[in-house]
This record gives sequence, structure tokens and C-alpha cells, in this order.
Amino acid sequence: MSVLSALAGFVCGILSGFGIGGGSLLLLWMTQVGGMEQAAAQGVNLIYFLPTSSAAVLSHGKNGLVERSALLWAALPGAVCAAGTSFLATNADPALLRRLFGIFCVLTGVKMLMRR
Repeated sequence: MSVLSALAGFVCGILSGFGIGGGSLLLLWMTQVGGMEQAAAQGVNLIYFLPTSSAAVLSHGKNGLVERSALLWAALPGAVCAAGTSFLATNADPALLRRLFGIFCVLTGVKMLMRR
């Protein structure tokens, strides 16, 4: 199982570099294939996000693909909301979190299919 998990991490890391949401796919892998509890998988996903997002931001910034004027306005409220909702998520019913995440994935997929 560890070789498959490493392969999933490798593939999701590549997708994260493109900004496609590799962490979300890794979360699905950990819960659906790995049998990990939702809350534990979210914790791993948050730790996974730190190095992958840092590498992607450096690369995209170097290539002039980061809109610096929007950076502060997006990052500051995002950090505040992430801190608040992380408290809520650790106290929420895992089944509810799975359902909400599933709905989010379905809606995201439908939206992507509807785009040109």
C-alpha cells in the first residue's frame, strides 16, 4: 500500500504544481482508498499543502504568473477564514464533512464540464 500511496502523492504533487488541486485528489485517495478518517486526511492534506504550494508559488511567481495586486486581498481573508473553519471542522461530524466535500467535488466537476 505504501508504494501506491507514494505514487498517489507523486501524481497529486504534479497536479498541485499546475494549480489543479492535487491536494483535493489526495484527500479523496486517503479517505476512499486508504481508509483514513476524514479529519486525519484533512490534517495530512494541510501539511502536504505547505511544500507543494510553496514550490508552485515560487515557480509561478518567477514566471510572472502571480497577480501581486490581488495577493494580499486574497491571502489575508483566506488565512483568517481557514483558521476559523479549521476549528469548526475538527468539531464537526466526519460524515457531514464527507458529504459536503463530495457535493463540492461534484459541483466543481459539473462546472468544469460546462466550461468551453
